[in-house]
Amino acid sequence: MTMANQPLVLAVDDELGILRLITLELTAQGFRVITASSGDEALALAEAQRPDIVLLDVVMPEMTGHEVLRALRERAPVPVILVTARDREADKVRGLELGADDYIVKPFGADEMAARIRAVLRRTAGIGAEQVVYAGDVTVDLGKRLVFRNGEQIAVTRTEWQLLQHLAANSGKVILSGELLSKVWGPEYRDDLQYLRVWVSRLRHKLETEPSNPKIIKTLPGIGYMFQRDVESPAPL
Repeated sequence: MTMANQPLVLAVDDELGILRLITLELTAQGFRVITASSGDEALALAEAQRPDIVLLDVVMPEMTGHEVLRALRERAPVPVILVTARDREADKVRGLELGADDYIVKPFGADEMAARIRAVLRRTAGIGAEQVVYAGDVTVDLGKRLVFRNGEQIAVTRTEWQLLQHLAANSGKVILSGELLSKVWGPEYRDDLQYLRVWVSRLRHKLETEPSNPKIIKTLPGIGYMFQRDVESPAPL
């Protein structure tokens, strides 16, 4: 792999010593690295450099990692891994609900950091299907990677798309929770059911008329999920 083809990581932390360490370790692992020490700088670099993934510290002055994450999600579906010393379930869930693709707790080793980044980057590989799936007022174009509701395009993050893509491409079939986790997040996540619940909930709030009473993404308790497509597809938009 040439240097130009190496994944570009944007590392964001207000501690310059940590940024230097991350740069050294990730460079040794085969990544290109750019750094930012504030939220504003991170957003400017994300816009200008278009990184493949962002490694984002949660606790920063002026603009927190969660605030940066929210701003990133309004601009582009770049994958984001949150970094924090807070090993609390509530913090993890909040980060996931805001659109984080993964969560890593300090202190962590270089191998773990690189493995997490590679696992998230694997999600960008598409199925490549050339088909359109209809479900009520929702249209999922698997070929063009677009989602519409009532004819209006819906903005989804990369992780939301990867999850929806697997569900819609296998519409009408039950997909086991462990299988979904392995395909979207990687085999090391196949038992992390909380991840799946959070992301399914995010999708339902974008797709379903009544997210609390879903008609499109159905849950089979203790088994998995199923995308319920229309038996007869309407005419294309």
